[in-house]
Amino acid sequence: MSFERDLVSPEPEGDERAIEAALRPRRLDEFIGQGRVREQLSLVLESALRRNRPPDHVLMSGGPGLGKTTLAMIIASELGAPLRMTSGPALERAGDLAAILSTLTEGEVLFIDEIHRMARPAEEMLYLAMEDFRVDIVVGKGPGATSIPLDIAPFTLVGATTRAGLLPAPLRDRFGFTAHMDFYEVAELERVLRRSAKLLSVELPDEGAYEIARRSRGTPRIANRLLRRVRDFAEVRAEGVITREVAAAALNLYEVDAEGLDRLDRAVLDALLRKFGGGPVGLSTLAVAVGEEPETVEVVAEPFLVRQGLLARTPRGRVATATAWAHLGLTPPPDAVGSAAAPTLFDDA
Repeated sequence: MSFERDLVSPEPEGDERAIEAALRPRRLDEFIGQGRVREQLSLVLESALRRNRPPDHVLMSGGPGLGKTTLAMIIASELGAPLRMTSGPALERAGDLAAILSTLTEGEVLFIDEIHRMARPAEEMLYLAMEDFRVDIVVGKGPGATSIPLDIAPFTLVGATTRAGLLPAPLRDRFGFTAHMDFYEVAELERVLRRSAKLLSVELPDEGAYEIARRSRGTPRIANRLLRRVRDFAEVRAEGVITREVAAAALNLYEVDAEGLDRLDRAVLDALLRKFGGGPVGLSTLAVAVGEEPETVEVVAEPFLVRQGLLARTPRGRVATATAWAHLGLTPPPDAVGSAAAPTLFDDA
């Protein structure tokens, strides 16, 4: 059994980055959501501009699709500085990073996506570059190797990570400003959708925006993706107007339910409830039951199900909550997790 994850995957699919580029806000005051981060970041940038110096290095953490790359672009735009973009997996050797750092101009913004996936040699070179704006280039090998210090132009590093816990402490401590990106509320996603609909010349009444927003899993990238699919449905079957009924019909067709769950999510819950009586059940056994790899269930489906309070990870295995039973229209047993009679079992397994 194979499940299509494109619609509700927070990761960009195919040429989606090009489509996203047309919808990205260009300035900080255009960015929707993340109010505390925006306010803090505006102070950091304004202070730097007044001092005529590059701002502190910035680290942004949070799930994919929440706007980390967009904020990196906005930082460069607000500073009036060039932006250089790369990713952690692309920096396999110290030389890869040295080649980038040595060509930076003064004040340039360097954005490293998935910074926790950098190779260790490049990471260690980055420590010195962030603190002293210098790198040491090793020439030769063995006893005859020589280290040549190379000054680099003052720059601002913007790092983005979906797994902040994997960042080594020495690297994390070198960032002067750290921001955590939260999942969006439905009202914030409605604003994102209305802005995107205007840019896409789509007629989107408020009730249509609400219906899409509530199924978007708290993620702007997913909201914009669903909007494009609903737009296609509306143009073919509803004269182009996305009412609440049209949005619901379109997303039901694409198998995204009212809570944002897709086929894989529901298959995991269905197996857990109907085949294993709500659990506890081991991850591998659950994965076999839905015909997927354990990593797919753990990384793709579980985070959202846990966040929605539909599934719990316990020392004995995965357990469905009383909310999960209700979501599938089933009667939960008296001891279901989350019910009044149930013990507390929400410890990570």
